[in-house]
Amino acid sequence: MSKIAPRLHDYRGKYQRIKFERTDDGVLVVTLHTRGGSLVWDTVAHDELAYCFNDVACDPENKVVVLTGAGADFCGAIDFDSFVLTGPADWDNSVFEGQRLINNLLSIRVPVIAAVNGPARVHSEIPILSDVVLASSTAVFEDSPHLPGGIVPGDGAAQAWIYVLGAKRAKYFLLTEKELSAEAALVAGAVDEVLAPAELIPRAMEIAHRLAAKPLLTLRYTREVLTRDLKRIMHDQLGFGLVHEALAALDL
Repeated sequence: MSKIAPRLHDYRGKYQRIKFERTDDGVLVVTLHTRGGSLVWDTVAHDELAYCFNDVACDPENKVVVLTGAGADFCGAIDFDSFVLTGPADWDNSVFEGQRLINNLLSIRVPVIAAVNGPARVHSEIPILSDVVLASSTAVFEDSPHLPGGIVPGDGAAQAWIYVLGAKRAKYFLLTEKELSAEAALVAGAVDEVLAPAELIPRAMEIAHRLAAKPLLTLRYTREVLTRDLKRIMHDQLGFGLVHEALAALDL
């Protein structure tokens, strides 16, 4: 086993917006937060998520990942003022990190279970790209920062929603600035189970522990098989979308 690859102690305290806990059987729980409460998307979250998933992906001791949020929301708000994009270098970095975020998430070598604990109005593409998506009955899915704010849904949102809803439904969802309740998302195929809030994490951990009992290489190679097409889509489309998002933002 590699002595260079990161271990949990290397990245446990590395990030301000991400908390990590791992069970004895290798289930890594990744909790997104802002100062212990629900995550407010800001430049810190954008930067940290671009790199933390690489640490998670490269840690050979992770067997399953559970991704969730703190508080009542998964990510319900955004701090636009924290983003300073004044010139080509700033936009270049934003496009670079936007690609890293999605690609590093997909590079995680073991199954990923999203436990969407409440409204996911900002970057809802992140949880729905998981292999298993569980949602609290309080969850709502939206793409609020993009078209509602006059911005192209270029940083994986379009590709992710087309992948889970199909092209026709995804176009309607994005262009009409629609909200999907947890139940509507279940019917549309974006969510696999809807649970009472108190049952969400126990159910996610039940699935995670059952998976963690399987051989590590089986878990890794199953994840590779299940994400291959999605990785191809992001490879072909993600940079294209991000650049057009940046170009259109210059006209705001």
